[in-house]
Amino acid sequence: MTTKFPTINSTLCPNKLGKLIQQKYDLSNKTECKIFRLAMNHLYIVFDGENKYVFRVYTHNWRTRLEIEEELRLLTLLKNAGRQVAFPIVDESKQFIQEIEASEGKRFGVLFSYAKGVKTAKFSPQTSFLIGQALAKVHQSTENIELKRMPYTVENLLTNPVLKTKEFYNTNISEVQFLESLSAFLKLKMESLDKSKMRFGAVHLDVWFDNLHINNEKEITFFDFDFCGNGYLCFDISYFLFQLFSTHLNEEEFQIKADNFLKGYESVTEISDEEKMFLPFACLAIMTYYISVQCDRFEYWTNIFLNEDHLKRMVGNLKRWMSYHKIEIE
Repeated sequence: MTTKFPTINSTLCPNKLGKLIQQKYDLSNKTECKIFRLAMNHLYIVFDGENKYVFRVYTHNWRTRLEIEEELRLLTLLKNAGRQVAFPIVDESKQFIQEIEASEGKRFGVLFSYAKGVKTAKFSPQTSFLIGQALAKVHQSTENIELKRMPYTVENLLTNPVLKTKEFYNTNISEVQFLESLSAFLKLKMESLDKSKMRFGAVHLDVWFDNLHINNEKEITFFDFDFCGNGYLCFDISYFLFQLFSTHLNEEEFQIKADNFLKGYESVTEISDEEKMFLPFACLAIMTYYISVQCDRFEYWTNIFLNEDHLKRMVGNLKRWMSYHKIEIE
């Protein structure tokens, strides 16, 4: 007698998934479903004639149903406000979330609109201005919005993540020591902020070229709000600037695009002096958190690159940013 072996992270058959989506959303018999990316979550591209969608299957035990509902509530709010985001689509029974019994247990799936345009890190300074404008408009709609999701606090961005990273590498290498020192330094920065001058609300926390499409160099659409939560709105600004810096080794080119991005943002809404002061530091806290996420979800998103050399590269990017901004850990 044979028994099915337990799994922790299966890949759903795209053909079977396509038939389920066709049935649930009343799509045509031309519906096709193809794997796009198997990472933190599993993404499938769904074609129905000329129509195109993205179906996200959350990995097992990654997000609760409530967390997903809150993400979709935020996206619906943004869509209704006229902001350019990929939005969730209801099925024939007016439900956003599909429950799928995978071999490892229950997983959730959501169908999203497909963002127009293309994904590219090689955009012009003019497009960088438009990205800033688009993000500012999103923030106009998310300021003072509270989600029933993670608050991006000192504890959740710095204290707990450093512990998880130390546990994963299980060694006191210099990069882990650096993250411990950086965390202590950033805690003091965050605790000394004048919160009355910091805009707070729902944040995306993963705004960079990989999570936005550019259509005809003039229309920006944001997607993948999987990490949305509660925090300072300038977290999104700082993180975009850090990713822009990471993808532009030419620092003069980076600065031109960074300046245009900030000008675009401030053409819509002001960034306070307190927020501007915090911009060079905010992304360091976010990256400390994301390093720990890679470690924490390794068994579900295993990568051969997640080793000490990878950590050295990640820390190297942080140090390059700190050098550029003349940040020294005291």
